[in-house]
Amino acid sequence: MTCPICGKTTDADYRPFCSRRCADIDLGRWLTGSYVIPGEALDEDEPARPDPPADEAGEAPRRKPH
Repeated sequence: MTCPICGKTTDADYRPFCSRRCADIDLGRWLTGSYVIPGEALDEDEPARPDPPADEAGEAPRRKPH
């Protein structure tokens, strides 16, 4: 297996990368938005999921733990 950043052989300590440097380069690309996961863009002010409606007592329904 080769490093996705530079093409060298991977190191088990940094798999799938060859070094800490390449792992950090990859992380930096994610953090700066160079990599993106395809999908519909959300408006910054729009919540990802709407809050569930409150029941008659004014409390939100309990969610099941996952």
